[in-house]
Amino acid sequence: MEKVIVNLAYLLSASLFIFGLKGLSHPKTAVRGNLTASVGMLIAVLVTLLDKRIIDFSFIVAGLIVGALIGTILALKVEMTAMPQLVALFNGFGGGASALVAGSALMETHEPSIPFLLATVASGLIGAVTFSGSGVAFAKLQGLMKERPIRYSGEQIVKALVGLLGLGLGALIVLNPQSTFLYWILLAVGLVLGVLLTIAIGGADMPVVIALLNSYSGLAASATGFVLENNALIISGSLVGASGIILTNLMCKAMNRSLTNVLFGGFGEVKAQSDDIYEGKVKATTPEEVALLLEGARRVVIVPGYGMAVAQAQHAVRDLFNLLESKGIEVEFAIHPVAGRMPGHMNVLLAEVDIPYEKMKDLDEINPSFEQTDVVIVVGANDVVNPLAQTDPKSPIAGMPVLEVWKARTVVVIKRSLSPGFAGIPNPLFAMDNTLMLFADAKKALQEIVNALKES
Repeated sequence: MEKVIVNLAYLLSASLFIFGLKGLSHPKTAVRGNLTASVGMLIAVLVTLLDKRIIDFSFIVAGLIVGALIGTILALKVEMTAMPQLVALFNGFGGGASALVAGSALMETHEPSIPFLLATVASGLIGAVTFSGSGVAFAKLQGLMKERPIRYSGEQIVKALVGLLGLGLGALIVLNPQSTFLYWILLAVGLVLGVLLTIAIGGADMPVVIALLNSYSGLAASATGFVLENNALIISGSLVGASGIILTNLMCKAMNRSLTNVLFGGFGEVKAQSDDIYEGKVKATTPEEVALLLEGARRVVIVPGYGMAVAQAQHAVRDLFNLLESKGIEVEFAIHPVAGRMPGHMNVLLAEVDIPYEKMKDLDEINPSFEQTDVVIVVGANDVVNPLAQTDPKSPIAGMPVLEVWKARTVVVIKRSLSPGFAGIPNPLFAMDNTLMLFADAKKALQEIVNALKES
């Protein structure tokens, strides 16, 4: 194909990627944005296949069939609660693919240029870190390994030495491009570095980690684009890398922490005592008592958390929402940016059951209204409603913006037990005078509240 036509097609693809990202910025346009970006990628793939004058498409077709089959099975089988670890796997596969493609190009190029070698080294190192780091993130989210940070003496020095070793190998590859075996050693070092960086991060920081790994996968893809001299891959990888970094920064701000603190702070390793906070102060309630409270309410705010996702309680939440609205009660949802295990986790679950987008309020918008709220129902949330973030400067979550639910007239917390959240610290909210604890599975508890309301 003519180079001009190819570049114009890539420009169209890049434009569709940008419009797709714009659409993904809001739940109302997310589906359209995803479709727009998919069309852009389809154009880029087709043009690339035609431009490279491929003689045998058998392996490509086989890959498309296998990939489509795996994707369909995952889409049908993976539950919404497992979506964060699935995203982590996708990030890892993207980084691993970039590293392998760059390595293959290095082996086929006889006289590589300096820019080519630099891009290859970047793709290999970043891609390997992304692959192994994503694997650890998946294992933590899936419960295959402990979510708490794994710390050891001198860990920062070890990470620094491994990182320097990777950079040193990269320099050797640039100086000795014919020694391709060094590239595979570089990948091994990158895999080790990815593991070391991720095992030190706790479950509470998984939303940040997923966003960061997504950025890594984009940077690796962009570097591979330079290796292959493919403009579409350069642009798409850059967009993913930039958007991932922006999202990572937003997640860090939502927790009032720096990225370096997330990567090296070991958040979640502190175990706090809860006896002094809870003993003799926690008041249990029943679904029938909660129903009576709701009957007399004029304004109700529901705070979804990861417990709602685990219990698959979003449908029961929708039923409660519809019933309260039919009784003339104002109902809104308070969404914390890091609730759940990936950015937008709660929004996705609520959108799945057709909760109106305008009813989902972010932290800054909903916090001033809690004082005018009769009942707040916290469904499986913990750290994001913990007042220690504002009252205890020594707390691991000190300074983290939280939903100030305790300012409401009554707070009902639906939770299986008093166990701590990802931060591993007790929550004084559970023992406050205006808090009632409904100890039960979220789905079952909400269904019983709905039934009690219908019978009243």
